[in-house]
Amino acid sequence: MIVITVLAGVFNLMAQESISLFPGSAPGETAKFTEICDTTGGKIGGETICRMSNVGDPEITIYPAQANSTNVPAMVVCPGGGYSILAYDLEGEEVCRWLNGLGITGVLLKYRVPRREGREKHDAPLQDVQRAIGLVRANASIYGIDPQRIGVMGFSAGAHLAATVSNNFSRRTYPAVDDADTVSCRPDFCLLVYPAYLDAQNFSVANEVKPSAQTPPTLLIQAEDDKYYIKSSLFYYYALMEAGVPAWMHLYSKGGHGYGLRDTGATVNEWPYRAEDWFREINVISF
Repeated sequence: MIVITVLAGVFNLMAQESISLFPGSAPGETAKFTEICDTTGGKIGGETICRMSNVGDPEITIYPAQANSTNVPAMVVCPGGGYSILAYDLEGEEVCRWLNGLGITGVLLKYRVPRREGREKHDAPLQDVQRAIGLVRANASIYGIDPQRIGVMGFSAGAHLAATVSNNFSRRTYPAVDDADTVSCRPDFCLLVYPAYLDAQNFSVANEVKPSAQTPPTLLIQAEDDKYYIKSSLFYYYALMEAGVPAWMHLYSKGGHGYGLRDTGATVNEWPYRAEDWFREINVISF
């Protein structure tokens, strides 16, 4: 398969080389975008944030768990940013390095933002994450990844994207590109950190994230004082339980929104330890 040959060469040259998801242009894209990483906004945990915008060429970047790793789990990481920007370091690069410390290969997804006019907020990003999971699974042997332990996680809007692909994997939402698009893009597990946009009216969830028996095991991390989005976690957790999906939620009294892995002085900052416990419970990692 051509994609395996190309990606293998890139992977061997540089472990963190970025790989375009679609040859040529992404589905439906006609305009040219110039990416911008703005670090002049507010800080989190005393550090700046790379707020990346104008993404027109979606990419994945592989962060191997270790050199010459074999049969390790992987996690596709979806940064948040309201489908307008990507908090690329806070909820992407830093997360992949944390995963590496647990023996998990990180796959950082740079999906298309901002929202495309005339399309649902998640339409183009869903194409990107479906393609990303399929590519990683199709080329698992190259990356030293176990094809049956490929998860997806996200933060805020990125968590909405992770939940969306967790419930929309039976068919691709774009024309097939190559053999990688015949491989399942269903995540094997899903981690949602302060998710946004999952809720609808009357304790229901948005149409694109309605769980079924095939929805993967899911862990939610949420703070009660995240007043705009707490219903997103609560409603989705309830929907998972109603669908019989193995689900966990850690609910903290304080923490707000948008903290990533950084120390903001709130108890919610210990969530990575709970995620590590969960990885062990569902046999993603064993040590």
